[in-house]
Formats: sequence, structure tokens, C-alpha cells
Amino acid sequence: MTNFARPARRLLPWSLLLVPAAAGIPAGLLWWLLAPGGLNLITRDPALSSGTVPLVWLPRDLTLAGILVLAGCLLAVFLADGKRRDPQAALLTGLAGALAGSAVAWGTGILAARLWGPAVDASANASIAFSLRAWPVLLLWPAATAVSVFILELLGAGGRKPDAGPAGTATRFSPLK
Repeated sequence: MTNFARPARRLLPWSLLLVPAAAGIPAGLLWWLLAPGGLNLITRDPALSSGTVPLVWLPRDLTLAGILVLAGCLLAVFLADGKRRDPQAALLTGLAGALAGSAVAWGTGILAARLWGPAVDASANASIAFSLRAWPVLLLWPAATAVSVFILELLGAGGRKPDAGPAGTATRFSPLK
């Protein structure tokens, strides 16, 4: 009887997709807690607690932007650790998880405002309600992850020793860790 070896299946690191997506829940809650127009724990200025003041709209978006950039930098530290079997698949899965986490954070913040925030009449302008005006903010988590992984890989490549080629000569750097 002949045993044929099965080809090795490439498994995606699903935890790098699911963990950032789930991390969007506390990120969204944090956005609602900190942002003007939400619970407003950063400024605690009563003038900025209502979404009827247009000066609130930009800081509200910037609060989410800061949270997503921080989350992207944290995810990059886990992606650039160099102990993955397939670093390219891990990076792509992590970026997809970051994009999903951004969407979950946005949805969680909006849901928190509807559940725990005051009732708001947004008939004059939709931005009066707790919302996100600048949609590209949702791309900051994956963008910060990609840029941070790039920087961490550059810093790591500078400290790595080149691969030894034939006869012990250094020929090139390894493309993978």
C-alpha cells in the first residue's frame, strides 16, 4: 500500500482577524466615553456635550482617529514579532481584522450613544447625533498597522545579520524572519 503525503494546508491565522475585530467593541465604547458629544470625559465642558455645536464634530472624529491609530500601532507590534510561519498571510489577515475592528468600533460607539446618550433631534443636521463625519477615519487602523509594521521591519532588518551563503560569505538578507 502506498502512502501519499498530503500537501500541507496553509492555515490563516484566524486569531489575527478575530481579535482586532473584537477589540473594536472596547474601542467604540472608549470613543463614546471620551469624545465630545458623547459622555465627554476628556474636556468635561458642558458646552461641548451637545452635538448641536458644530465645534464638537471635528474633535469627535479626531478622538476616534487617535484611538484607531493607537490600536494600529499595538497590532503592528504583534504582527512584526517574527515568530509566524507565514508572515505575509499574517499581515494580510491582521489588516483585514483591523478594518473589521474599525467598523465594529464605529458601530459600537453609535450604539452606545443611542443606548446611553440623551435623545437627540437630528432633523436639522445628521451630525447633531453622535456620529462620524469623516469616513476615512475608519481606514486609520489598517493604515497605522501597515506603516508601523513597515517601520518595525526596517528597524529589525538593520539589526539582523545577513544570511551566510556558500563558503560562509554573506550574500543577502533573508526576506522572511
